[in-house]
Amino acid sequence: MKKLITATFVSLGLAAAAQAQDAGGRLDIVVQPEPPSLMLGLVSNGPTQLVAGDIYESLLRYDTDLNPQPSLAKSWEISEGGLTYTFHLRDGVKWHDGAPFTAADVVFSADVFLRKTHARLRVSLEHVDSITAPDDLTVVFQLKEPFGPFIGVFEAGTMPMVPEHIYKDTDFANNPANNTPIGTGPFKFDKWEKGSYIHLVKNEDYYLDGQPYLDEIYYRVIPDAAARAVAFENGDVNVLPGGSIENWDVARLIKMDNVCSTGKGWEYFAPHALAWLNNREGPTSHKEFRQALMYAIDREFVKDVIWNGYGTVATGPISSRTKFYSDDVNHYDYNPDKARALLKQMGYDGTPVRILPLPYGETWKRWGEAMKQNLEEVGVSVDMVASDVAGWNQKLGDWDYDIAFTYMYQYGDPALGVARNYLASNIAKGSPWNNVEGYANPELDAKWAAAAIEPDVAKRQTLYDEIQSEIVEDVPVAWLLEIEFPTIYRCDVKDLVTTAIGVNDGARDAWIEK
Repeated sequence: MKKLITATFVSLGLAAAAQAQDAGGRLDIVVQPEPPSLMLGLVSNGPTQLVAGDIYESLLRYDTDLNPQPSLAKSWEISEGGLTYTFHLRDGVKWHDGAPFTAADVVFSADVFLRKTHARLRVSLEHVDSITAPDDLTVVFQLKEPFGPFIGVFEAGTMPMVPEHIYKDTDFANNPANNTPIGTGPFKFDKWEKGSYIHLVKNEDYYLDGQPYLDEIYYRVIPDAAARAVAFENGDVNVLPGGSIENWDVARLIKMDNVCSTGKGWEYFAPHALAWLNNREGPTSHKEFRQALMYAIDREFVKDVIWNGYGTVATGPISSRTKFYSDDVNHYDYNPDKARALLKQMGYDGTPVRILPLPYGETWKRWGEAMKQNLEEVGVSVDMVASDVAGWNQKLGDWDYDIAFTYMYQYGDPALGVARNYLASNIAKGSPWNNVEGYANPELDAKWAAAAIEPDVAKRQTLYDEIQSEIVEDVPVAWLLEIEFPTIYRCDVKDLVTTAIGVNDGARDAWIEK
């Protein structure tokens, strides 16, 4: 058995660091838009993860180099053959209602609850043969075959632990506890004043001595982007997470006194903006139309003007910021003439297509308008569809769209965050986070599967090179930008971004210098 990390090493580090922290105070953090829910096992969009990442936990956390670190598990081993993952849980951990957290909760969360509710994790769990609890503080994941990326699935947004004693034998989606989430995290849910704020308070029974340092957190719901920037300027909020203000305000705010910013905290996510293209019906069901769209849209303009340079034009499904990226693909440079030729070749008859922007602020609305203008310039009829977050979720889940903006997280490895968007086995109506476009390619499905379990890194790269080359030709979705999201905060806020998911789990270690 190969031990990867020990609790002693990490706890000594925390003890040494804790001596320098000031206790007390509160954070006021913008959350934009307001989350549809805080039940992280059911909803995994960005706003939900931002808030619920301090309520729920998983077995591990990840540093900014994506190395696993203890969380609810204090240590773990991976067998020599890569088939057995054994986790040793911390003793004395309690749910927020006072009930003990045990290995039975891990088995229930991963093997029952999340297999049913979590579209992304379900793909990884296909490699798992069994999840067992030899005792209250030990959990064993037995894999069917080696799956190297598996050690990367144990963060709060991917495998949140949910309390068995509250959810067992219930209707998960309609359990009343979804409205008052109960986790093991450093902060407990206190109150949600819809349209105004979400209030979390310090978990006095948290298992790390002296932590969290903060007394409370207010997640402020401020619908207007300009008002969010003003709230930061006035000191009403002291943290602006990435994406919470419009891009054109970023440069101005970071020049203010006592204002710091960082691009760290997105290493695990590597946010990848794309447009879902409905592969099932309408003009977008034709490959020539999808290719024409890629040539018609001016992504360099969007990067430079709408995103103020905070991004890189995407070349395919895998981000250049993560593992196994390949540039050896067809590059869809802005070329309206090629777009018109492809539309003529397919016999496009003027049928309108509907664009559904992401309802996350003015930047996304402008992006939708820019795409509309680009498409109309090459002869495509376009209707814009306005929606709020709940409506956007509903339309995507019901496949009621032609073109829909989104951004997806990569989760450190293509097998964890990328393949899920293209595997035919992950087509399921009702979720906006799986293979929403309805792309089905059995040959590529086999390559995705082979790449996921290939232990040799060079062979994995070859398979992913082939996948990227072939899938970029099919254009099941329109890849847009690798987004950069700077986090802006008052400089007296310390240690807010210490992991690869940044503010999403940063309040555990954050403190305010007095």
